[in-house]
Amino acid sequence: MANDSRLAAWEFFGSELKRRRENAGMTQVELGSRVFVSGGYIGQFEQAIRKPQLDVAQRIDEALQTDGIFERMWKRLIREQPYTEYFAHVAELERLATKICEYAPMVIPGLLQTPEYARAVFLAGNPLAADEYIEELLRGRMDRTQLLKDATRPVYWAILHEAALRVPVGEAGVMAGQLDKVAAMMRERTVLVQVLPFAAGAHPEMGKMMKLMEFEDAPPTIYTEGVLSGSLLDDPAVVKRIQASYDLLRATALSREASLALIESAAEDYRRCASTT
Repeated sequence: MANDSRLAAWEFFGSELKRRRENAGMTQVELGSRVFVSGGYIGQFEQAIRKPQLDVAQRIDEALQTDGIFERMWKRLIREQPYTEYFAHVAELERLATKICEYAPMVIPGLLQTPEYARAVFLAGNPLAADEYIEELLRGRMDRTQLLKDATRPVYWAILHEAALRVPVGEAGVMAGQLDKVAAMMRERTVLVQVLPFAAGAHPEMGKMMKLMEFEDAPPTIYTEGVLSGSLLDDPAVVKRIQASYDLLRATALSREASLALIESAAEDYRRCASTT
């Protein structure tokens, strides 16, 4: 029900945008040119297919002289999201993507996480947080994982650095369960996963998490994340450069078969460790 109400609110955002644009005598293309997006994007905003980023909402207010109404609606709607502000738009785009490629240098990606592993990640970053807050974060994370269970799921390809397998998150049993889940999804051919081994040595994107998303009717985007911040990039030149970096990582990583064997071996190591503690 909460998701339905958020969708209805974004639909209102879109209908209000269309009404005010038409009252201003602008086409979608004309408004798009003023706020530095395509006319097609404006149409997708109006249909609530895509959500604008904050700076676009602010430029729409300026172009239509709406006294900040779209910025205020955007901030209200984002606050109602179960994700941090800088990630909320990315979560929306994941649902629209036809293909998602990720590189994870240290932590298993959120879309692949088990509840136990995700809880350990949140507790590590919020050691003094109340249980209710951790559970709220966990619900949002687990809602995202449903994406890969849908019949219309995107093609999902992840490259995990071996460090993500070897650095314990939570107890040994948690790590064993997490790696078992990744291995099971690989065997079921739900996802494609490769491991970049320690033996591969240094590479240009060594410590940089990246998520590449492709869409049916929109340009690809890149998401990278820092400390309590994230950047969503769609400049064609930047996207092309990062895609090339991802291709190099993919070429350097182990084959799917060797990756699965390494993940299963690491899971077994954690299982043995858990049984002796």
